[in-house]
Amino acid sequence: MSSSAMAVPVLLPRHVAVLLLAGVATLFAGNHVAARLAFDEGTGLLLAVLVRSAVALAVLVILFMAQGKRLVLPAGARRWQLLAGLMVAVQSLCLYSSVARIPVVVALLLMNTFPIQLALLSWALGGPRPTLRAALIMAVILAGLVVVLDVPTLVASPQALGEEWLTGVAFGLGAATAFSFALWITEHRLAEVGSTLRSLLTMLTVLVAMLLAGAMSLVPGGMALPASATGWAGLVSLAVLYSVAFSVLFISVPRLEMARNAPVMNVEPVASLVLGYLVLGQMLSSIQLIGGGIVLGGIVLLSLSRRP
Repeated sequence: MSSSAMAVPVLLPRHVAVLLLAGVATLFAGNHVAARLAFDEGTGLLLAVLVRSAVALAVLVILFMAQGKRLVLPAGARRWQLLAGLMVAVQSLCLYSSVARIPVVVALLLMNTFPIQLALLSWALGGPRPTLRAALIMAVILAGLVVVLDVPTLVASPQALGEEWLTGVAFGLGAATAFSFALWITEHRLAEVGSTLRSLLTMLTVLVAMLLAGAMSLVPGGMALPASATGWAGLVSLAVLYSVAFSVLFISVPRLEMARNAPVMNVEPVASLVLGYLVLGQMLSSIQLIGGGIVLGGIVLLSLSRRP
């Protein structure tokens, strides 16, 4: 048996993978709510991205040093590691550019098309074709997201989307595409790279790319400091929540069978709506509650699906 075959990580039990992904999605949702809290208090967009990247990198450096790891990459992994980091950087840039142009809920819906894109990408690159059952469940989840985010109302009122909604939609879809490529590369080309090292180098690439993008004025927003204690709390919270979510996701992704389980991440916008109500006082309409039920039902069906 070859060393590469022996290095293939053992997949987590299906229910554990589903619960882990749901928890990560909730943390990302908390990051979005905290970001909105910070932005409402005058925090610059670029500052928020840089702070969250720096905190995530600091956490990963500490973990890396505590584990006594070495900065050594397997042969041929460097270009894939750089590409994965750049894809995550592009995803961050695109998502926040989308949020800057269209309502956050619409940007999140577009971002959450990534499980479908990942499944199709995996199939196109030689992986298994999505089963009819999986395709139907993903379609139901996507339909539920359309309902829970009340997209028809937004689309029916173009002024609600803003003057740059086409550009915002393109950025949102671009974020999903970049994230899908990052997940595929991590699972299929970087499985032999130590999980902590892989995550650390990915976040380092994101941080450097963000600094360069900021220097070239490619990132909307600015470096404005929060105008109140609430804004500072939001900035600190978004950095901590994002760091934990990112670290858990990219450390665990080779064991999560993402091409099959990634749709669980669609719980993020639903969690955002719940947290938005609890933290920001945003009310949930009856139609949004119905959509949330559809999404959660699809996730339950997905988690109960038998392994092919």
